[in-house]
Amino acid sequence: MRRKTIILLLITVFLVPVIAGAVSEKDFEVQATENIVNLCTASPDDPLYHQAINFCHGYLVGAYHYYEAESSGPNGIKFVCPPDPRPSRNDMIGMFIEWAKAHPQYLEETPVETEFRFLMEKWPCKP
Repeated sequence: MRRKTIILLLITVFLVPVIAGAVSEKDFEVQATENIVNLCTASPDDPLYHQAINFCHGYLVGAYHYYEAESSGPNGIKFVCPPDPRPSRNDMIGMFIEWAKAHPQYLEETPVETEFRFLMEKWPCKP
């Protein structure tokens, strides 16, 4: 009985990172929304945690800043109008991750498409 318990514990220890969705190097290629979700939800115990969280924030904030720059000025067209004051960066990223998890049909789309699908649904501009 003791041997079975030890074997079960060892299997559990080795499988927990796989079950928990550990970050992989492939996630950093961000080919799909699932990749950015994996990066943004990395466990603090993951060896790539700091890189994953920093990449997550940089990617999502960078895409939004590009949108802001592109949509500003007299010819700019705005389709996302967040409230004033805006939620914090961490809160906005958290909302996006929860939304993405609730909409698994978009996990294979590019992260930028999914990010702006969320933003337009959450804070559409009123005509």
